[in-house]
Amino acid sequence: MQDPFTGQPTCIQGGRLPADAERSALHDDHRRRLEALDRFVAAAARVGIGTDPDDDIVHWEPDEVGLLAAADPLWQELDAAARAFRATLPLLALEDFGFPPDVEDLLGEAGPHLRPISSGVEATAFEAADHSIYKFFMPREDGRIGGTFAFHRGEETALLAVASDGTYRAMLEKFDLILRLDGMPTEVLGVTRREGILITKQTLGERLPENADTSRLQPPALIPLPARFLRAHRDHPRLFFRDGRPWLVADLHAKNLVRAADGRHRAIDLLAAPLPRDLVAAEPLLAGWLDRVQLDPGASALPGALDEDL
Repeated sequence: MQDPFTGQPTCIQGGRLPADAERSALHDDHRRRLEALDRFVAAAARVGIGTDPDDDIVHWEPDEVGLLAAADPLWQELDAAARAFRATLPLLALEDFGFPPDVEDLLGEAGPHLRPISSGVEATAFEAADHSIYKFFMPREDGRIGGTFAFHRGEETALLAVASDGTYRAMLEKFDLILRLDGMPTEVLGVTRREGILITKQTLGERLPENADTSRLQPPALIPLPARFLRAHRDHPRLFFRDGRPWLVADLHAKNLVRAADGRHRAIDLLAAPLPRDLVAAEPLLAGWLDRVQLDPGASALPGALDEDL
């Protein structure tokens, strides 16, 4: 199939869940995009280009350093890395989706093929004629986009996690996590050239009742976090090991879970961040528990003791 707005190949159409092979290809897309971003950032750093926030990297035009590529191996690698990354995250225009140009409210006047369904802090969502969901993530004036967690030492707990402004990398990692947690299939379509709006496409699901209790609907791969180790200012904080590294995953409340066509509850959004290595290393009990719980998700907070006895 081809996406009707971008012409790109797509495996998402309405509420139909992609086949296993399609889902595997989606996993590979997310992995390759993050690897390409890592290569791009490393190449930029070698020529002295900073990337925090990372909006300059994400908005990079493919031919921006082409003239320098032949002059120096470092610039040649930067040019190659930029083009490799751009192949995974194309530059788009809002006009591709039917939005009128030169208006003050960029997403306020959807074209005839998109119906607005929700607008939140991070994104505005639309439903297409085939019932696929398109989400438009608007960056802030400072280049930040979406959300993540900032970690601090806690007074009564090892770590305190506070929601904070995110980056494009954090957004791309979030979409990868949603898929790893068997959430709703999500494609990253690209980023708009002028505004830096990140655009995704997601399978349609049935919304849950507002304020529904989702404590028993959390993805099974998530591990409960003992309160003695971490507290987060978000619903349902959980632990997940992504490629061996511990991550905090939270915010899977009723608005971020839907019922898919197969009857399963799947995540459509979340808030996440990797646990900071330096703060974890400074907390021996937390570090020890992370080592044990990676091998045994049921491991108690302290060796040889049941959590209910603590």
